[in-house]
Amino acid sequence: MTAPAPDRAPAPAPGHAPAQVHVARFRSARRIPAALTALALLGVAGLFLYDLAAVRAGRPGMQWRRELADQLARQTPADPWVLVAAGVLAVAGALLLFLAVTPGLRRILPMRPPETQAGVRAGLERKAAALVLRDRAMEVSGVHSARVAVRRSRVAVRAQSHFRELDDVRADLEEVLTAGIGELGLAHPPQPRVRVTRAPVGKR
Repeated sequence: MTAPAPDRAPAPAPGHAPAQVHVARFRSARRIPAALTALALLGVAGLFLYDLAAVRAGRPGMQWRRELADQLARQTPADPWVLVAAGVLAVAGALLLFLAVTPGLRRILPMRPPETQAGVRAGLERKAAALVLRDRAMEVSGVHSARVAVRRSRVAVRAQSHFRELDDVRADLEEVLTAGIGELGLAHPPQPRVRVTRAPVGKR
């Protein structure tokens, strides 16, 4: 569930950062990895079940299983192909474990729950937050262009100024962005990092 940021909300008091509350991140369903893993396990189990049924019915087992059994009987754990296969399985297992314990959905930032509606969860996409903050940055006097990238812990802003002192523009940007981040209602407000350069002469 995602919800747009409010256009204007009461800004935090000057010199005070918005209060942070503990809100769990949105977790991804991991449908594609889960489906691929289930299909692979189903295919392997089906092959072994078919071979077992054929052997029970008095038919010879499949050639690939007999060859695999012979290879496993002759090879040792120190053989190269055994080590390679073990490494591939270890990497695949580590990847599945990583997907299981990580939340995913990194593009959605959790928002503070409404005080009057317990249990309601809302999220804001990073691109939407970046667009809102970019619009706020462009309102600062002297800013010619601005690029905003929103991360979990910081907001990276690169702006170009075509007049005014760069330090003054940077100070105004930090103040406006701090207020803008507070208006987004995020559970973990990121910190702004502002970089201001002079716009090229041809673009002023």
